Amino acid sequence: MSAPTILLPGATIGILGGGQLGRMTAMAARGLGYRVQVMDPDPSCPARFVVDACFEGNWNDARAAADLARGSDVVTLEIEQISLASLEAAAKYAPVRPGAAVLRVIQDRILQKNWLKGNGFALGEYRMIESEADLAKAAAEIGPKLFVKSARGGYDGRSQVKLGFGDPITPAEAWNLLGKKPCVAEKAVDLEKEISVMVARVSSGETKSFASALNHHENQILAWSVIPSSIDPAMEAEAQRIACGIADAIHLEGLLAVEMFVTKSGELLVNELAPRPHNSYHASERACVTSQFEQAVRAVCNLPLGDVSIVQPAAIANLLGDLWLDDDGQPREPRFDKALAIPGVRLHLYEKHTPRRGRKMGHLSAVGATPDEAVQRVLVAEKLL
Repeated sequence: MSAPTILLPGATIGILGGGQLGRMTAMAARGLGYRVQVMDPDPSCPARFVVDACFEGNWNDARAAADLARGSDVVTLEIEQISLASLEAAAKYAPVRPGAAVLRVIQDRILQKNWLKGNGFALGEYRMIESEADLAKAAAEIGPKLFVKSARGGYDGRSQVKLGFGDPITPAEAWNLLGKKPCVAEKAVDLEKEISVMVARVSSGETKSFASALNHHENQILAWSVIPSSIDPAMEAEAQRIACGIADAIHLEGLLAVEMFVTKSGELLVNELAPRPHNSYHASERACVTSQFEQAVRAVCNLPLGDVSIVQPAAIANLLGDLWLDDDGQPREPRFDKALAIPGVRLHLYEKHTPRRGRKMGHLSAVGATPDEAVQRVLVAEKLL
């Protein structure tokens, strides 16, 4: 078997998706000396202003994906909703990392959970839902509290319904709300905390994983995250083993974020997989020797993976479009000057033109002597906005 081709600086990286993750990956790639082009449905997407070229195309536009790949030495992605047809069209002209085989498993929550279970990774109880009757049966068997998620699409709480949490939603209503399409019903776990582990893997099999991040969600959207998570060392070792094991089993080329639940009884359960840079590792730009974005570039170009050691604890807080809108929905300017007066705080904006409630417009980051200090700094800065 021949050694994987190494793409040195000066090569062109194509990114399927030009949102904030594509933008930050492109900025890291430019810093390393690569040329970058993206494909996105929005010709004014956040990455547009930092790349060499932007191809306009929807996620199922195989022709646009092929056009991107024709002028690229390698293609990667920042969103997992890219159609398999687009990935396969791109792969005719350039290596796609991660490729269609990985995305085929991850794009469908039913396939993903069955794959994880079949490969021996611990999960919470779940049921495959293909009818209203299936959902009613799941509520009786593993309820009453369930998270019901569409099998395909949806993130940041979208395409999800909660059952048994006090809202008078019936299984029939939940089935209708989710479009009467296949779903996964997940039993609510007795949750202690949520963590994630980012792992990178190159074609040769070299693998490196970052220290776990501790994540706090509000309204099913990540509110803040901190690296390191400071979980028990034995659990940290197990989280690393799980993440690297998944990356090897799925033959990853690129990045994979493994979201996990820590239960109050001390179990570590896999929640979901994301084959791309991840919101919970934005703090790696300040916490680690190598950021997740530089690591993504190294991984898809078959360069040696970077040092993932922690330099200092760092935290991020997401800035949603709500900050730019008053109670009546009228525009207002956040007080970035006040936030930036807090020691150790930086501002990261994504150049999104239209703020909407719940839309991620940027984030604040902060460093501290301890993870707790980093979190407190970033939350104080956020409140000053």
